[in-house]
Amino acid sequence: MFGYVPLGMAFGILFQDLGYPWYFATLMGLFVFAGAAQFMAIGLLTAQAGLLEVAVSTLALNSRHIFFGLSVLGRYRARGLKKAYLIFGLTDETYSLITSTEPRGQQDEQDYYLTITALNQSYWLVGCTLGAVAGSQADLNTAGMDFAMTALFLVLLIEQWTKIRELFPFAIAMFSGMLGIVLFREQMLLIAIATAIVVLILQWRMSGTRA
Repeated sequence: MFGYVPLGMAFGILFQDLGYPWYFATLMGLFVFAGAAQFMAIGLLTAQAGLLEVAVSTLALNSRHIFFGLSVLGRYRARGLKKAYLIFGLTDETYSLITSTEPRGQQDEQDYYLTITALNQSYWLVGCTLGAVAGSQADLNTAGMDFAMTALFLVLLIEQWTKIRELFPFAIAMFSGMLGIVLFREQMLLIAIATAIVVLILQWRMSGTRA
């Protein structure tokens, strides 16, 4: 909640600079629910990008969720609307939580994942709405506010380190990220993820061979 609400407020305030009604930010949080993509949409709408450009850019940015989805196939065993909502609501933050925490007591695992997903979206909706309303009522200085997304990812990094306490995955992530920035700046995220996956697969195969 303390991550989603401030981040959603930052989005809502920045979104109001576009001149749309405040409730458009709430609708984006409800039907899009993609923090990074929604922040990117602000820039695309400001530049008056076409529908095709918006669609391609959003697909490229959110394609990282393909890798997230593959890694939770064994966890998401719900069916019907429950599974559809779990797929729709899989964000970076939700992924971080479901892979680093476990249900307590006799709580059903699928209900646990569903609760986390629904709560995260509700926090995001509250933040988007509060920010949009505040932005529509006051003239706020939005300089530097887009750093909120980076700050949230840093918090997720710290939480993962606290849980895992293994240097290797973080070293691979840093190496992959730097490689993507230096050699493939335009597609940095996809290249970094692909590089990390290849290295981890090779490490897994090597450890299996030694065993």
